[in-house]
Parts: sequence; C-alpha cells; structure tokens
Amino acid sequence: MAINLVKGQRISVGLSKVRVGLGWDPNESDTGYDFDLDASAFCLGANGKCPSDSHFVFYGNKYSPDKAVEGAEDDLTGGATDGDDDEVITVELPKVASDVQEIVFVVTIYEHDVRKQNFGQVRNSYIRIIDNATDEVLAIYELEEDFSTETAIEFGRLYKRGSEWKFEAIGKGYNKGLDFLVEKYGLTVN
Repeated sequence: MAINLVKGQRISVGLSKVRVGLGWDPNESDTGYDFDLDASAFCLGANGKCPSDSHFVFYGNKYSPDKAVEGAEDDLTGGATDGDDDEVITVELPKVASDVQEIVFVVTIYEHDVRKQNFGQVRNSYIRIIDNATDEVLAIYELEEDFSTETAIEFGRLYKRGSEWKFEAIGKGYNKGLDFLVEKYGLTVN
C-alpha cells in the first residue's frame, strides 16, 4: 500500500530502479491554447547545482550523462487518461554518478506567459514513486496547495544520505518559468 506523503515528509526509498510518475488535470478554461506541462529533472551535486548542462534532463535532453536518469516522453495534450501518469521519469539509483547527490523533479507550463496559464488552472497534481520491478506505488504526494499564480513547481526530490536514497515531497511553486529553474540550478539560459 502506498504511503500518502504530506509536504516536507521524507521516506527511505530502498529500491534500485524507480519510476517517478507525475500527473495533473487541467481545468476547463479557455485561454485559447491546450495545456502543455513538462516534467524535468535536475541532477545536482553537493553544492545544489548541476555539474553540467547535460545533468538537466528534459524533453530536449532525454538522459543524464551516467544514463541513470531517463526523461519523460513529452505529453503535449495537457493530461493523460484518468489514473495514468502524464509523464514518467525513470531513475536507476545504483547507476547515479558519485557527483550527483540529489535529483529534483519539476513541472513547468510551456509558454505560460504567451498562453496566460498557471497552476491555478490545474488540479489533481501529484508525484509518485513506483517500484519499476513490481509496478507497486511506494509513495504518493498530492499537491493540495492553491498555486494560483505559479507556473513552475518543484514537486519532489530524491536525495542521497550516505549510501541510502530518500524521497522528499517538496511542493514549492514559483511565479516564473523553466528559465528561472535552469538558472537556480547553475545552468545558463540560451
């Protein structure tokens, strides 16, 4: 049975290969555009920054340098069938390079400024950790906060303590786009 996490709660993962499922349902709103939410992962060193540009896994860079993190297929429709994850990022924890101590999972709204969209127009957002071998859901964090103006959210993170991997439910939103997160994690915006 899955553990239902609350914001800030941490658990030990104890698995070798996990799928990080991210999901959401856009509200029925007429902004003139479909919703295109994108899941990404930032592989961070001990300093909280990406060691290189290739440590940012997103629709334009599907794999981390060590091939431990595999990015999601980009779902351009704004929402999967009920019960299915919208985007999935796979992580093979034993393969994660020693210079990576943390993997932060974020979701951003593509062209939020042009499309005039924010997470206030999105409901049922969640992140869940799934055992890749058994398909069993280890934990789920449902973001219940009202992100009325935010356009980028850090959903959760996997982080290393000694030789053990743990997961933390974050749920921190920003009224900024993906460029802000790229800069926050030490990369250059093109």
